[in-house]
Amino acid sequence: MNNFDFCVPTDIRFGKGQIQCLPEELGKYGKRILMVYGGGSIKRTGLYDEIMDLLKDFDIYELPGIEPNPKIASVRKGAAICKEKKIDVILAVGGGSSIDASKHIACAAYYDGDPWDLMLDRKRMTKALPIAVVLTLAATGSEMNPGAVITNDETNEKLEIAGKILYPTISICDPTYLYTLPPRQTAAGVADILSHAMEQYFQPTDDAYLTDRITESLMRTVIHYGPIAMKDPENYEARANIMWAGSLGLNHILTVGKGGAWSCHPIEHELSAYYDITHGEGLAIVTPAWMRSVLCDKTVKRFAMFAKNVWGIEADNEREAAEKSIEALEQFFKSMGLPSTLKEVGIGPDKFEEMAREAVRTSGISTRSYYPLNEKEIVKIYEDCAE
Repeated sequence: MNNFDFCVPTDIRFGKGQIQCLPEELGKYGKRILMVYGGGSIKRTGLYDEIMDLLKDFDIYELPGIEPNPKIASVRKGAAICKEKKIDVILAVGGGSSIDASKHIACAAYYDGDPWDLMLDRKRMTKALPIAVVLTLAATGSEMNPGAVITNDETNEKLEIAGKILYPTISICDPTYLYTLPPRQTAAGVADILSHAMEQYFQPTDDAYLTDRITESLMRTVIHYGPIAMKDPENYEARANIMWAGSLGLNHILTVGKGGAWSCHPIEHELSAYYDITHGEGLAIVTPAWMRSVLCDKTVKRFAMFAKNVWGIEADNEREAAEKSIEALEQFFKSMGLPSTLKEVGIGPDKFEEMAREAVRTSGISTRSYYPLNEKEIVKIYEDCAE
C-alpha cells in the first residue's frame, strides 16, 4: 500500500431540509454572495425561490447559464463580478458543472491575469474565496473534493485545476433535490460515479485490500440503486444512496494507498472538449472499449476480481469472467438508456488522431495509468466505439 495523505475539510449537511442552515453558515463569511447556477431547472423546481427567501438579508449577485461542460468564458464573467462587487462567498447551486465553475471563479477572483493561466500553471493559484454548495445532481463528487474541470472551447482543451484551497467549505446534500432530474441526467450521473470508482479500482497498486473492498461496495451500490431511481424517481432510499456514493466516489477515499493516472476520463474529456457531449454518456461509450483494449494476461486477474466481487460472476477461468464483466457493464449502461456508440451522439472519425494526441499530452495515460496507452492505441479505442 502506498503512502497517502487524507483530509476532507468540507462540512457535509446530508438529508431533507438541511438547506435551512444556509443563512447561518454563509453569514460566517459576509453578506455579499455570488450565486452560480446552470439553466432554469432550479427556478422550475422552486429551489431558486427557496434560496432567495432564506438569503433575503444578503446581497446576492447571480451568474446563471453555466454550461454542462463549464466554459472558461463563464469563469471570466464570474471572476469579474467577484472583483467588481467585492464578493465574500460563492454559492454553487447545481451539479458538478456549477461547482467546478465556482471553484475556478473562486481562485480567479484573486488573480489579475486571465483565469485560463491558472489551468496551465497551478502555482499561480494562491488564494480562493470560500465556496458553498447546494447539490442538485449526483455525479462528479465535486461537492466534496478540491478539483474542477473547465473547457476552453477556443483551443478545444478540457483541463483540471486542483488545490486544497478549492474544497467547498460546506455542501448541502438533500436527496429530494434529485427527484425532478430527467432520466437522462440520472443515468449519466450514475455512469460518472461508476467510472470514478473504476478509475481508482483499476490502478497499478494491488495491495490496498481495504480500499478495493470499499470501492467494490460503492460500485455495487450504484449498480443496485441506479435502475430503481430511473423507475421510481422519488424513491428516497435510492436517491440518498446514489447521492452519497457520488460524494464518496471522488473525495479520495477510494484512492488511498493506491495511485496512478486515470484512463477513461482523459479519453472521454477529448470527446466532450471537441463535441460538447454529456460527460457521463461519453464514459458509458468509452469504458467498455477501454476494458476490451487493456484486457490481457497482465490485467486479467483484477478484471476477474471485478467480475466476481462487483457483478457476482462465476466462470471456469479468469479470462471468461473478465469478458463477462465487460458484457455486464455494457448491458447495465444500455439498460439505463445510455448510448453505446459514438455514432449515437453524432461523432465521426474526423478528429480521432487529434483527440488521441491531446489525451496523451494532457494526462498521464501513456506513462502512469493502469495499462499505459499510446496515441495509436487510443485511436483504436475511438474506432471501436464508432458504431
